[in-house]
Formats: sequence, structure tokens, C-alpha cells
Amino acid sequence: MSVPTIAVFGATGSQGGSVVHYLKSSGQYHVRALTRNPARYYGPADEVVAADLNDEQSLSQALKGVYGVFLVTNFWQEGTDEIAQAKAAIRAAKAAGVEHLVWSSLPDVAAISEGKWNVPHFTNKAQIDPIVREAGFPVHTIVQPAFYFENLLGAMAASDLGDGTKGWAIPIDPNARVIHMGSVAQMGKLVERAFSTPEKSHGKTLSMAAGLYSFSDIVTAFNKAGKSYSVVQVTQAAFADLFPGAKEVGQMMGYFEDHTYMGPEASEHLAAAEQLDATPLTPLEQWVKSALQA
Repeated sequence: MSVPTIAVFGATGSQGGSVVHYLKSSGQYHVRALTRNPARYYGPADEVVAADLNDEQSLSQALKGVYGVFLVTNFWQEGTDEIAQAKAAIRAAKAAGVEHLVWSSLPDVAAISEGKWNVPHFTNKAQIDPIVREAGFPVHTIVQPAFYFENLLGAMAASDLGDGTKGWAIPIDPNARVIHMGSVAQMGKLVERAFSTPEKSHGKTLSMAAGLYSFSDIVTAFNKAGKSYSVVQVTQAAFADLFPGAKEVGQMMGYFEDHTYMGPEASEHLAAAEQLDATPLTPLEQWVKSALQA
């Protein structure tokens, strides 16, 4: 008997790459990596197929014969219309007869904060959730990744604070434990469990997090690993001028402080994820120590 094929969007990215890894490791699936540039894919997928979220015809071809789809969009890619892209992929998946769609989403900041905070890279994804639910797939699952630990060595790495020291300037209370965090490299395990236990994952929203942390916790973890970082609180206005895109990041942090990263339904969605996979996730201090030694 042939094994079911699962197509993974964003296979060259952090989330998609993790999903491919765990699906392959399970030994239960034929994994089809989807990317705009197949020649640049070097991962472990069984096959790689060209698919462009801005070209619906390419999506129809890429999803032929597929049982399941992992769908993720990238807000930060220049010129991206996440809502249009996700709708196109959902239409193509329905037309192809896909049985299980797993959609990578985030909380609806606009609704949760009643318009106080403007965080499109969260809210845009949340606007797709009802479309996924109403599309009529035999099985659908929504997953929510945590704030990546990896951001702390990448897009949000410690920087010069202007006084000869390094660390983070943030527009919220450094001691507020409001950020659900985890390693994106481990997200694929939750997605694999969603595909492998459809009777448990259907209709669920599953949030992934290793813990709830503050920036003071982040500083402590790095300093225990040999760094000498600090954190200072600045105003939203001052933060907005620190780097390109900082205004939205500042809005995001303000939302965190008011409602936490995962929002008011965090406990329910985290518990639903734990029911599928109770394997402990790597905590912050352990991840930092390992990452700095790598």
C-alpha cells in the first residue's frame, strides 16, 4: 500500500523545514516539499515541487494526489498579501481533494485588543481561520507557533544599547512574563501529531510553547551562558525609530503585555496541543546554552 503524501508549503523556511523533518522521521508519509525555487531545496523531503502562492495554477498542479497540506504564509516577504495567498492555497487544496489541511496561524490581535494594537502579521493570519473552518475539508487543524527562541539570535538579537553595552531596548516592562516562546525547530512534532491523530486534531487550535517568559528571563538565560547583556525599557515612540519594522514590533510587544502572546485562549489551546504531544519542549535556558555552544 502506498503511504499518504503530505505537501509542505514553505519547506525552505523555519516552520516548513521543521514540519518536513518530523514528517519524514515518523516514517508514515511521503513528503512533498513545495517551494518557488526547487533547485535551491536541499532538505530531506521525498520530492520537491514548484509552487508559488501568487500563482494559483501552480498550486493546483503541486497539490495533485495529496492527502494532507501544511500551509504557512510569510508576512515579512516583500510584496506578500497573506490573505490572498492563503485563500488561493485553500481553494487549490479543496479542488485537489485534500483531506487534511493544517494551517499555521496566530491570535487575532485586532479583535483581542479591540483595536488598541495594530499587528498585521498576527491579525492577517487569524482572518484566515474561519475560512479554513468553513472550507469543508474532512479534517482541518489550526496551529499557532510560539515566539521563536531563534529570533533572539536573528531578527531580534541583542544589539548595542548606546552606552557600550549590549542587550535589548523594549517598550514593555522587562519583568512581565507575557511571551509564549519555544524553538521553531520543534514545531514540526506538533504538526506531525496533528496529521497522525486526525480524530483528535480535527477542528482544534493547537498552540505550541515551551514556557511563558519575560525579557528579564531572556537576559538571565544569556548571561548564565556567558554573555553580559541587559534590558532597558523605552517608550513606544522611541522604540518605533530603532530599526525598520520596529513600529509593528513595538505594537506586538504592547499587545503581549496586555494579553500575552497567545491571548485569552492560551490555556485551552496549549492544553489541546499537550493532549496530542506531551513531550516536553526545550526550555529557554537550555536552548540558549546549546545555541551558543553550536
